[in-house]
Amino acid sequence: MKTYNVAVVGAGLVGKKMVEVLIERNFPFKELKVFATRQREEIISGRSFLIQKTTESSFEGIDFAFFAGTEGEKGASLEFGWKAVEKGAIVIDNGGDFRMDPKVPLVIPEINPEHLKNHKGLIANPNCSTIIMLMAVAPLHKKFRVRRIIVSTYQAVSGTGSKAVEELEAQVHQYVEKKPFGINVYPHRILFNVIPHIGNLSDKFQGYYSEEVKMIVETRKILDCPDIMISATCVRVPVLNGHSEAITVQFDNYPDIQQCREILSSSPGIKILDEPENAKYPIPIDVSGQDDVFVGRIRKNTALENAIDMWVVGDNIKKGAAQNAVQIAEKMIEMKLI
Repeated sequence: MKTYNVAVVGAGLVGKKMVEVLIERNFPFKELKVFATRQREEIISGRSFLIQKTTESSFEGIDFAFFAGTEGEKGASLEFGWKAVEKGAIVIDNGGDFRMDPKVPLVIPEINPEHLKNHKGLIANPNCSTIIMLMAVAPLHKKFRVRRIIVSTYQAVSGTGSKAVEELEAQVHQYVEKKPFGINVYPHRILFNVIPHIGNLSDKFQGYYSEEVKMIVETRKILDCPDIMISATCVRVPVLNGHSEAITVQFDNYPDIQQCREILSSSPGIKILDEPENAKYPIPIDVSGQDDVFVGRIRKNTALENAIDMWVVGDNIKKGAAQNAVQIAEKMIEMKLI
């Protein structure tokens, strides 16, 4: 089997998870390097890595460069992405800087791998909430044709990064010890609270935050459907890991519920957990760490014609970021695009 020189840029939650997933999935790497803003040694997935400072020369001889990206921040790919491509690397970018660039494919491998064929060296990972939603919606779209989507998300603090996880954990101790709450990462206390605010207010869609806009515009690009009507409300909740989404989908054609179940059951990367009578449905504490996206509460919508409701949960750091990026590289190898 051919092997590849691989680099991961970023050593936060997503970067470390990328390293873990590469090892876990037996990705055919010959050498695996980790780059970040400063040099240090760290143990990742039980192995010691010398994390090196990222420079242009870091990408000499690299076949795949995975950029971890950070939600709401400009990623290292802005500075080094296309320079890495010039050095001969295939760049797979988890950040949001190039997702809507018309020359950059935006790919979920189970859904639109054909978009990889005309890549120019840089491929974008969709936003975590978009990935989790479309894993469930896209297989049904192929059969019934989506007309509109209304989605509300319940997003874990890990989506913001390690500092947000630390803040939620610290607030638990502050509550128990009756100490003042430290509020630094979010505009409000996250413990015992929900915050309908992820990202910055959009100029394009009045009243929408950027996370909600991502779900709208990325979905249209991935499905090649610029006319799909989408409304999203994205909410941060005091959950450590795992994004949950309440999704209403209206189709052009009547979606038989049993047929929907059969389609989703046979779709790669999806697992059905739908026994509401036995209180069995996906919850983030169970889905965290899983490869698949879980779907439950599948039912006919009572307010819209040709519509269903679903409850969808996925690990936002794993499938919603690191694993999807690694799967893109695996698909490119499979399709002989490198």
